[in-house]
Amino acid sequence: MLERLKRWRESRFAARHPFPDDAWAEARARLPLLAALGDGEAAALGERAWRFLHAKRLSLHPALAEATPFDLPAQLALAAQACLLTLGWSDEEHQEAFANVHEVLILPDAFRRQVEEMDEFGVMHEYVDERAGETSHQGPVVVAFPDLMESGDWNGFNVLIHEFAHKLDLGNSLDVDGFPPLPADIDPREWHRVFMGVWEDLQAHLERGEPTPIDDYAATHPGECFAVCCEAFFTAPDLLHQAYPALHGLLGRYFRQAPLARLPERDRADIESTHHDRH
Repeated sequence: MLERLKRWRESRFAARHPFPDDAWAEARARLPLLAALGDGEAAALGERAWRFLHAKRLSLHPALAEATPFDLPAQLALAAQACLLTLGWSDEEHQEAFANVHEVLILPDAFRRQVEEMDEFGVMHEYVDERAGETSHQGPVVVAFPDLMESGDWNGFNVLIHEFAHKLDLGNSLDVDGFPPLPADIDPREWHRVFMGVWEDLQAHLERGEPTPIDDYAATHPGECFAVCCEAFFTAPDLLHQAYPALHGLLGRYFRQAPLARLPERDRADIESTHHDRH
């Protein structure tokens, strides 16, 4: 009965909202990350992104809306990068994972927040933080337009994947902690052990004054470690595999995907020499 109801809803949606094949083809052509998908994955992701656009609110800041055309291929490209995280999951798992996503808000530029943080000694520090994106448990996913335009390539940076990874992380708590809801086949103890190994290695590199194997923003907070590692898994999988093979394998099981197999041949220096300031 439930399966029949699901098929009826799908056919009704398809009749009301025919899939825009041309716009999806254009979206894929614009972003190397999407262009690298095989036909089967591309078809599944396109359908999921199309439904995502109808289920969630996509908002542009008024100043940005007046100056920047945000056509259907651009909207599909945005939705597809978010849905790329759940491409290996069932529709039910996808919907549950992003049940806390209601709106994606695009701002003209990076934005500032007043931040209060307590250090390990119990001292409170206040500072102004400039950010490319942010989200909260039930809040919108907010991204800066310039960083959105830099996302979608194989360069280790993707503000949408980063912020939507936070949404996955928030699936079982009110704050990001690097410990999202896990499938039954992943032992929480293994998750903690593997990520703690990465965390400790990042801290050791910084203490020695050495460059970190992945973006050093991952060393600022366990929640940021998870989000940065998700970015690397999808957009620089060869570097993540080389630096932290156990983590790469764990994320492959978590996402049920193998982005390394999609990776087009290119000069690895293109990624290694790319630097993005985190906010």
